Amino acid sequence: MKKGQIAEGNVTTVEFPNKGIVMTDEGERVIVKNTIPGQRVSFAVNKVRKGKAEGRLLETVKKSPRETADTCRHFGQCGGCTYQSLPYEEQLKIKETQVRGMIEQAIGDACAYEFLPIRHSPRVLAYRNKMEFSFGDEYKDGPLALGMHKRGSFYDVVTTDECHIVHPDFCKILVCTKEYFEEKKVGFYKKMQHTGYLRHLLVRRAIKTGEILVDLITTTQTDTFEGTEEALLRGWTERLQALPMEGSFAGILHTKNDTLADAVKDEGTDILFGREHFYEELLGLRFQISPFSFFQTNSLGAEVLYEKTREYVGETKGKVVFDLYSGTGTIAQILAPVAEKVVGVEIVGEAVEAARENAARNGLGNCEFLAGDVLKVVDELEEKPDLIVLDPPRDGIHPKAIGKILNFGVSHMVYVSCKPTSLARDLEPIQAAGYQVDKVCCVDMFPHTANCETVVSLTRKK
Repeated sequence: MKKGQIAEGNVTTVEFPNKGIVMTDEGERVIVKNTIPGQRVSFAVNKVRKGKAEGRLLETVKKSPRETADTCRHFGQCGGCTYQSLPYEEQLKIKETQVRGMIEQAIGDACAYEFLPIRHSPRVLAYRNKMEFSFGDEYKDGPLALGMHKRGSFYDVVTTDECHIVHPDFCKILVCTKEYFEEKKVGFYKKMQHTGYLRHLLVRRAIKTGEILVDLITTTQTDTFEGTEEALLRGWTERLQALPMEGSFAGILHTKNDTLADAVKDEGTDILFGREHFYEELLGLRFQISPFSFFQTNSLGAEVLYEKTREYVGETKGKVVFDLYSGTGTIAQILAPVAEKVVGVEIVGEAVEAARENAARNGLGNCEFLAGDVLKVVDELEEKPDLIVLDPPRDGIHPKAIGKILNFGVSHMVYVSCKPTSLARDLEPIQAAGYQVDKVCCVDMFPHTANCETVVSLTRKK
């Protein structure tokens, strides 16, 4: 196949993360993202390297026989829920098959292990507690849009005012914000020209408490609209407060961000109303969450995930536990009540502060949280762990950090992964160091998407 060529084919299988294998009528194999087994699709070839071709989806010519579920009106345009047209049980089968295949390829025939059935999310709809919406337009020089990036596009934005995976309060806030700034004729930040004011809208809503935190992320280019920034933001805050909401606003914030990267960055945050954090509850513990601190986006699913993690960790009485890549310290605090001590290490300073405050609030005096890169901090730890829990970011563990972690020589580790490909890669050096996989269980934290979490129990061979 040649770059730029347009062709059709049938999707045979899907590899993680949602890379469809398409066989053309001429018998050529092409990888096309955002496809489902059984579909017939048309695509444009955008990459050919070492005999392997990758294509960009143009159209679903024929649906898969599996696609029998109802979808929201944004499906197909929005870059979010690829699997929404599949019944939930079909989604689970695809994810479980993908993860199992990667695990078995990584560990080979080195050991017999138990692969448990995938655990489903307690909620399939309205499960997310956080969304980062982008300001933009649906087409060049079109009206203001606020929502998710259009599938396959870096620039175009789809106004997702009827999104099914968030609580209706999210959609009310989105619509209110979009309409307000349209009325005020305030423009969005244009990435190529580096001009404009509106960048992102961050909304977080606790499932258990119903508290809502809203943060408007803008540039400092206040000369791009009429009137003062203070009056503009005051009007927006008052408009939000007048909304008929099921939940309640814990805080309404404004964050400045002049970086060139298309990402939410905190270069100074002001409180327009309330406070800079909200509270969520998890497995009987209470957590304070700020705008940018890490917390699982599916609160009810997180309870399933952490219950499985706690089960795989096993007995902690009298033991020292290391929770590496600890985030806001959720796992550490779940394990702390019967452990002798839990030490958490996390690179994001704000998350470490939140973890310390949360532990104090939950009456857990045996938790210590250290700020820094795991790669460096493990060299400074004087205590020796009895067991280790690993919950790294999507890219997995730095190769040099793996070696240092393995040098502790603990008899048992639990690896919690949000990206199976990173997990499979990391399992190879872990296994080579004398550890074997005992148990694996997938937990679906992200219904209607191609992602899921995986918990792995590892034991050192005697």
